[in-house]
Amino acid sequence: MPTSDKTIDHGTLRRLVDAGARVGAEVVGSGGRWEIVIRHGRTRQTLAATRGRPKSFRQFETLAGYLKDLGIVEYRVNAAEFQGGGLSTATPDRRSVAASQRMKRAHEAVAYDAWFREQVQTSIDDPRPSVGDEEARQQMAARREALLKKAGR
Repeated sequence: MPTSDKTIDHGTLRRLVDAGARVGAEVVGSGGRWEIVIRHGRTRQTLAATRGRPKSFRQFETLAGYLKDLGIVEYRVNAAEFQGGGLSTATPDRRSVAASQRMKRAHEAVAYDAWFREQVQTSIDDPRPSVGDEEARQQMAARREALLKKAGR
């Protein structure tokens, strides 16, 4: 893979771009991942992750967004060693499934909360007089007894 043994971290790259240095980028595919080789002057350096290893991206779109956010909008792509899955309908990875499930539960919780608040407000707004616990129990006992008589017990 034509990446460099020398690395550059995000902070240094950000400072170079912000300072207006001529920075070139080459996106290099290897296996199923993408790495970025930065060129400035005669130096070639691979973008490093936090622990000094080359930073790699699974999704090309994520990498393109990263470069665009830095202000690097033109770059070369070397896909000679890239072995992607093609245009298959890949199953989502566990993280995206888990995120989808969390999002679904969050939406369900918001919907339940709205329903519950509506029920409470409806009860508060009800103009009928309140009924005490003992009276409510007596009314329910009378209804239950009437239903049991009707059922023939």
